[in-house]
Amino acid sequence: MLQDSQVQTLLSIFQDWLDGQGFYACKIRKLPMVYEHGHEHYYVVWETSCPNNGYSLEWWTDDVPGDGSSTSHHFVKAQYKMIDMSHHRYSVIIGPVGLATKVHYRTTSHSKATAQYSITRRNETELTRVLVIADNQNGPTEFRKVLSSAREHYSSNNVPDAILHVGDSLQNTNKLSDWQNQLFSPLEDGGGFQHRSPTVFVPGNHDHDKARTPNNGNLYTDMYHGVLTTYGLGDPVVVNGTYHRFFHTASLGSARVIVLDSECPSAEQSEFLERELQSEAFQSAQFRIVAVHVPPYIEFWDPYTWSERGEKHWGEHIRLEYDPLFRRHNVDLVISGHQHNYQRGTVQRDPQLADSGSITYAIVGGAGGGLDLERVENWYMYNVTYLDHHFVSLEVENRQLRWLAKNKAGTVIDQFNIVR
Repeated sequence: MLQDSQVQTLLSIFQDWLDGQGFYACKIRKLPMVYEHGHEHYYVVWETSCPNNGYSLEWWTDDVPGDGSSTSHHFVKAQYKMIDMSHHRYSVIIGPVGLATKVHYRTTSHSKATAQYSITRRNETELTRVLVIADNQNGPTEFRKVLSSAREHYSSNNVPDAILHVGDSLQNTNKLSDWQNQLFSPLEDGGGFQHRSPTVFVPGNHDHDKARTPNNGNLYTDMYHGVLTTYGLGDPVVVNGTYHRFFHTASLGSARVIVLDSECPSAEQSEFLERELQSEAFQSAQFRIVAVHVPPYIEFWDPYTWSERGEKHWGEHIRLEYDPLFRRHNVDLVISGHQHNYQRGTVQRDPQLADSGSITYAIVGGAGGGLDLERVENWYMYNVTYLDHHFVSLEVENRQLRWLAKNKAGTVIDQFNIVR
């Protein structure tokens, strides 16, 4: 009997073989994956091996906290995109969901329907658990081990309330097999968190083409078009996918998160960052977090590409332009990937002022990709370094933030708390 960790990949390989023979069996290739899309919306994407113009998404909510009542059911016709003859993508935006504590959804067609999935929405005083991962690209075997450890951590009867993916979810966006075998299949085998735990997605250097053109390989992560202007989601520029903008904000319990695109610095992003850092929503949050794929301070990399091919300059704008803003506006935590190992350091925001408060930098680039083991810099700021695969469980509950990093065997490798 096949083990669970093999099922999705073997089914995908068999489907690809059938496609190569010209047999396009009609099936769901990718079950729904849900992304956060602003405070009251979600973006859901799924895929079949044949076109189906009848697909829609049905969603409803538990409207009033505590009484179990439900709203009327909404049916939204799916947006359709043909990727090739055997990859047919569908997407729907759910919302607005208001103050609902539960959001339920399923995809339906004339002949097929998925299971019902439920999203739990936490308020600022409730415990919110977030699975933090990054850089699983080109490492599906190790990624499965990391996800297996995460599934055990959250237990079989529970799932994280959200996923914060800090970039590089696959190696090559132009290879459909990478999307399936490095991201969707491992997630499915690892417990199917992606159906019920909305993903906050932070773009990495492998996740998209920097050109931001309509055909930039951004096949399944184009959910943040127009996220800052939710009421414009029906505009053609959004629906047609001609505007790719990833930077935005998200609320996770009592934490406010600013998501930045490290690969595409721009005046627009810089203005957005300064505006959001000073906003009432960010400054009044119990915990202020920035998520950006490339860390401001990298210590491990390939020595040749670092020195001889200029890769040491990739994140300079983050360190030189953005990081002074992080410190000036009281950011508590900067979460990054890119460097394939784990590091965490806490320093004074202003070394010249003893009462300036502290800021923590965490690198969580160990979800499966090949490890970075050679030191290329030393910033003398990291308290913990761990050179193996891992995940982090980030918990926020009112005035408490708890950070717990575990390796793929489930052993704790680092932890810290922030209490207001």
